[in-house]
Formats: sequence, structure tokens, C-alpha cells
Amino acid sequence: MDSASIDLVGSTVQAVAVEGNTLRIRLEPAYIIKTMTGSSERTRWRQNGELVFQGADLQGEPPPLPAVCAGGDVEENIYTYRDMVPVPLSSRGRASCDLAFEGTDQRLQVQALGVTLEMEGLPKYIEHLRSR
Repeated sequence: MDSASIDLVGSTVQAVAVEGNTLRIRLEPAYIIKTMTGSSERTRWRQNGELVFQGADLQGEPPPLPAVCAGGDVEENIYTYRDMVPVPLSSRGRASCDLAFEGTDQRLQVQALGVTLEMEGLPKYIEHLRSR
């Protein structure tokens, strides 16, 4: 089986949109790391997408966007994903994110009742990551 996850470090947050109680964090591009089971080698891809939080409450003001993510946490129920987001992701229940950005101390913090990852189009191959 293969696994894929968005590498938050280096991905760009283009926009944050609030529509009622739904908050969308636009990743353009998001950098995806794919791993094949049984292999120590990985590949890097790029693809645009959005983290969609339902029943969301934005904490404070996000930094000026677009901004390059320096890492952070995305939580859903009992799981905390540090510096990454699994692909796919769809969860009901307690969800949150706390993202840091390059060149600023401002953070993007959200509390919510659910989170979904919506990816657009097909991922585009960037490079092969060799094991050290």
C-alpha cells in the first residue's frame, strides 16, 4: 500500500476564506510526499488544495498572505499531525490547526468541529527523494 501526506513545511498558504461557519485554508501549492510500502525511497509532488474546517472559529488574525508555512499542527479527534497532513483526510469531531509561517511570529489558529482535505486536479511530480 502507498501512503501520501502534505509536507506543511514549505507549502504556501495563498488565502484563508471564511463563509459562515466554514473556514478554508488554500494551499497553493501543497507539497506531497509519497511513500511506497516496502521501499525506503520517497517522491515529492505538488498539488493545490484546501483544508476545510466546519463549525470553525478563527483565533486572531492570520499573517499577510500568501505566506510560506514553517510547520505546525493539524489535529483531528485524538490525532495530532505535526508538520504534515495525511492524504486523504476527512473527520468529524474536534479539529484544529496551529500553523507557523516564515518571517513572522503570527500564527494561523483554528478550532472546529470537523476537517476535510479537498485536493484539486492531479498531483505533478517534482523529484525523487533518495534515502541517506
